[in-house]
Amino acid sequence: MSRSPIMDTTAQLVFHSALVLSLYLLFAGHNQPGGGFVGGLVAAAAVAVHYVAGGIDDVRSLSRLRPWTILGGGLVLASLAAISPLVGGGSVMESGALEADLPVLGHVKVTSTLLFDTGVYAVVVGLMLMVFEAVGEEAEPERRP
Repeated sequence: MSRSPIMDTTAQLVFHSALVLSLYLLFAGHNQPGGGFVGGLVAAAAVAVHYVAGGIDDVRSLSRLRPWTILGGGLVLASLAAISPLVGGGSVMESGALEADLPVLGHVKVTSTLLFDTGVYAVVVGLMLMVFEAVGEEAEPERRP
């Protein structure tokens, strides 16, 4: 099957724009609407556009990590962010914050919610990559003797 140059160009434009939007939703999500789940869904939609344009091989070329590694890493990160306050005597999912004045960025506030959202983001993206792995394989032609 031949590739469409129009679809390839459109997919490249949409893919990168959607990834930037997904990262914005991830970072702005703990203070505004958005977060790891919504950002992950937007990133998964970007990967879906990439899949439509180029197939499973193009999707596999997006990351050196396997989908289950991304999903597992996100699950570990979200779990650690959720239970880490127990070490300091806090409760599960208690949020902490760190504020700093950085030279280029100005005043920056980072909360532990961002770590949890990043884990959720990775779980959603990893799960969608696993779905593409499952349904994206081309069936081998039947062999007749």
